[in-house]
Amino acid sequence: MRNLFISLFFISTLVVAQKQPKKSTKVDSVSYYLELSNFNIKTNNYKFSLNFAQKAIDFANEQKDVKSEAYSNSLIGGIYFELKKYDDAIESYYKSVSLYNTLKPSSQQAYCYYQLGLCFMEKGNYLVAENNFEKAKTIFLTIKIPDAIELLNLQKGIVYKAKGQYQQAIPIFNQIIAKPDSNDISKTKAEALYQIGTIELENDRSNLALNYLSRSLILNAKDKNIEQKSHILLSLSLVYEKLLNSNKAHDFLKRHIELKDSIATLNTKKLGTEDYADFKDSERLKRIEQLDKENKEQQKANKVAKLISILAIALISILSLLSLSLYKNNIIRNQSNLLLKEKNNELLLAKEKAEKASKARAEFLSTVSHELRTPLNAINGITHLLLEENPKASQMNYLTSLKFSGNYLLTFINEILEINRIESNAIETENLNFNLKLLLSNIQNSLKELASINNNAFTIEIDESIPDFLIGDPTKLSQIFLNLINNALKFTKNGEVKVILVVNEINEEFTSIHFKILDTGIGIPKDKIESVFDSFSQGSIEINRKYGGTGLGLTIVKKLVDILGGKIKLESEVGKGSSFSFDLSFKIGNDEQVLVEQINEQNLSILNDKKVLLIEDNKINQMITKRMVENKGMICEVIDNGEDAIEAVKNNVYDLVLMDVHLPGINGTIATQSIRTFDKKTRIIALTAISLNENREMLLSYGMNDVITKPFDPNEFYRIIANNLAQTI
Repeated sequence: MRNLFISLFFISTLVVAQKQPKKSTKVDSVSYYLELSNFNIKTNNYKFSLNFAQKAIDFANEQKDVKSEAYSNSLIGGIYFELKKYDDAIESYYKSVSLYNTLKPSSQQAYCYYQLGLCFMEKGNYLVAENNFEKAKTIFLTIKIPDAIELLNLQKGIVYKAKGQYQQAIPIFNQIIAKPDSNDISKTKAEALYQIGTIELENDRSNLALNYLSRSLILNAKDKNIEQKSHILLSLSLVYEKLLNSNKAHDFLKRHIELKDSIATLNTKKLGTEDYADFKDSERLKRIEQLDKENKEQQKANKVAKLISILAIALISILSLLSLSLYKNNIIRNQSNLLLKEKNNELLLAKEKAEKASKARAEFLSTVSHELRTPLNAINGITHLLLEENPKASQMNYLTSLKFSGNYLLTFINEILEINRIESNAIETENLNFNLKLLLSNIQNSLKELASINNNAFTIEIDESIPDFLIGDPTKLSQIFLNLINNALKFTKNGEVKVILVVNEINEEFTSIHFKILDTGIGIPKDKIESVFDSFSQGSIEINRKYGGTGLGLTIVKKLVDILGGKIKLESEVGKGSSFSFDLSFKIGNDEQVLVEQINEQNLSILNDKKVLLIEDNKINQMITKRMVENKGMICEVIDNGEDAIEAVKNNVYDLVLMDVHLPGINGTIATQSIRTFDKKTRIIALTAISLNENREMLLSYGMNDVITKPFDPNEFYRIIANNLAQTI
């Protein structure tokens, strides 16, 4: 990671500046000795490199050439760093820095501070390391060399990680990863990917760790940094071990060991112990004393040589017995290995059965949830139509209760489907530019009625330093807030619910935000805190009976927070309330306005006299959707299959097409794809009870312009239709 290649990269500028054409180079000069020192570094002859660098220091001192003396000391520091003699390297770099501080700020001065930071990191002194990195950064900014900041940011992130401050480290690594690929930054990106991969590994998010480490290994191939590659291979082995893929784990471990052996072989050729001792005066004296001591010990050894000869026979006998014992142990070990292999095979079979059972459960629940939407659409739709026809007062209670029951059942079905989507890894994160403050304001407005029902004060406090626009997944963030705030308002009466947002850390491109939702409600017993995030768990049967609910909301919240890269924490006391908190990192967005059209009764006039083609095979859904369309003054034509729908659009002009996704014959997506071959303008909206394997992006990819999910929310139904007609106009 931090080998001499980096050092040479930084100091090469000074070497080039000091080099002169060979014909004019004097024998006794700083440039001459530095050329010889650098040449020996390239050939791994560090003994001669140290000697020539020391001669350069002596000559520069005689000539009172401060700049050359400072550089020569930094060169010796780089050699010691490569040889892992960190105390000696620190001493040399401090000498160099003290000389550079008498001159104007330069890249070589910043480089020395950077190398000091690396030395103290290797010694585990992260506070001093961070201080030196900051000094290097200040100098680079002063002399306007911004390209070096990326490497300093990487080291700062590594310091944060070493101190366990992952929330500060992750945004820095993500910032480096987001940079475009290039040869100059490939090594830095590879290291950032490796560091964040090891964080995910420590947090038992093996799949995310595998993704980051695999990308790091690909970038490493461009740079061919064997030490970095060795670390990556070892981490990949640990990931596959956690994923129970023993073959790949063993393969990566084997590659790691082979690479470490080659590194060790290379290092032994650089500088022997005797060469290093000869260079250091104090070490030379110690060596002489050691030789005297060895001579005395040799004399003592000669005196007991006869005794050793006698004991040799006994030792040979003992070794023979040990060999026999090892042979028997080897036989027992082979038998144990065979038994272990059989047990591993049994575990693999059990794992495959468990995975199949989990997949079957997810598919079953998804199918049930999907199929329940069709009759539920009929119940909710007919209820809505009856409520619009001014029912009798005696009928209002029945219809209102029916609407409530339908919405409750819909919520339950949606939460089951969401849990299955998350557990089946069928859910993906988005990176959209959104207004966080507007999102929270809309949520607050939508929950005002629930707050007033229980007489609760509902407030939101947002740190002023939080940017208006962020890049992230607003849909999943909305789900998290709606579930947490809805629970807080439901379990609190005559109290207060507060949402607080505070900045943890912010720079030009990234920010980390601390979210907290507080309430003064009934609270959660300490023995139930760990289980409230389990599926279908609500603390107790009494709470379920009194407040209702599915017990899936907090399960969804925990899984969504995990997917977004955070970890939710809960603090609660019975009778005093609860506090849910989590930290998330975002890339800072731009100030472009996100337009949200609000459809009200006045601009619903756009629906009048519009010709709509409805493709729906279910008779009840045909009746309900047709009536809802005609109630707003639209003209509706109904077709029950995809083939006839293609011909109808080809031979007629419609303002809008409502296309059911699941149709007999060719389905709605294929029908839409065919229509788009001859009609690019007519707006087509998908009607679907979205299942586990469906998503909005998949449907839009076939040429559909928008999606309405079943059962229909009347307000959302009309809003989406009006928005699409408005875009047509």
